[in-house]
Amino acid sequence: VQLQAYGGGLVQPGGSLRLSCAASGSITSINRMGWYRQAPGKQRELVAVVTSSSTTSYGDSVKGRFTISSDDAKNTVYLQMNSLKPEDTAVYYCNSIIYAGGALSVHWGQGTLVTVSS
Repeated sequence: VQLQAYGGGLVQPGGSLRLSCAASGSITSINRMGWYRQAPGKQRELVAVVTSSSTTSYGDSVKGRFTISSDDAKNTVYLQMNSLKPEDTAVYYCNSIIYAGGALSVHWGQGTLVTVSS
């Protein structure tokens, strides 16, 4: 199973960016997909996750600004980030809990850098 993330880059404060992450491989089902981020010198933190039943959860710092969605047919999760702030600058990691090969396991993508700066 592999997670491939897309969409990072440089954006000005107040701008928007959309990340996407696609899961591929021998997947039986996806329990949950989402995003975490890690800024320099800080611990990795939850950004947003969505479960197979479409329940969403957001980190406090992004509530009201970020929206997570998924396309189950494409095994893809999206993160729409609006009203970006310099403190949103971080490497964003896609994360998924996947049922494959008879086992439930956690997978991480390679990370994509989001830089919010003027």
